[in-house]
Amino acid sequence: MSRPSAMNAYLEAIYVLNDEGEQVIASKVADYLNVSRPTVSQTLQRMNQEGYVTSGEGKEILLTDEGRSKAEQIVRRHRLLERWLTDVLDLDWADAHVEAGRLENSVSELVEKRLATLLGNPTTCPHGNVIPGSGYVLPKGMPLSEVDSHQTVEVVRIIEVAEEDLDLLRFLHRTGLVPGARVVLGEQSRFEAGIPIEVKGETLSLQREIADRVLVRPIEAQA
Repeated sequence: MSRPSAMNAYLEAIYVLNDEGEQVIASKVADYLNVSRPTVSQTLQRMNQEGYVTSGEGKEILLTDEGRSKAEQIVRRHRLLERWLTDVLDLDWADAHVEAGRLENSVSELVEKRLATLLGNPTTCPHGNVIPGSGYVLPKGMPLSEVDSHQTVEVVRIIEVAEEDLDLLRFLHRTGLVPGARVVLGEQSRFEAGIPIEVKGETLSLQREIADRVLVRPIEAQA
């Protein structure tokens, strides 16, 4: 990984973690990127010197205005590419996420604009997360794990940190747990670990940690 692309990956990671309400510290960035703590410390030091990040209280990593602007550009291109790769080239979520990561550093401003126009200026990536610059505000959602039995809900989005789990992305895409899908909660038993749901006529039992990553809203709340 070259130095510029490494920094871009770090900017993207910090942006995503911060947007998900996490307190961004070096260990969380290391876990997100699957790199060693010493590597993170060295890269963050360079990024600090170049004016992309600064330190807050409790060793929290904060994006500067310049860092956030660059991070938004990277994330925008990644999410636009994911839309193109899934909507036009028909890749599954996992393959699209990987390929978008490979392509995002090569997309020029001209190509980015043409791509957005080609796609009809989408507001979210395939997983329901906002494309920076679209002006879209996501509706509030709650984790699927917190929904009561027998409720019908609509999937709003998959939390961004879940995107690094490629097997999970494939599972969600394959089973239809995608933004806009209607999900019916089954009867939950305190003796069973899984959360029973029905989506697209298929009955599934989700681990709680997976249901935590799927944000939904009650169908009646849309009126």
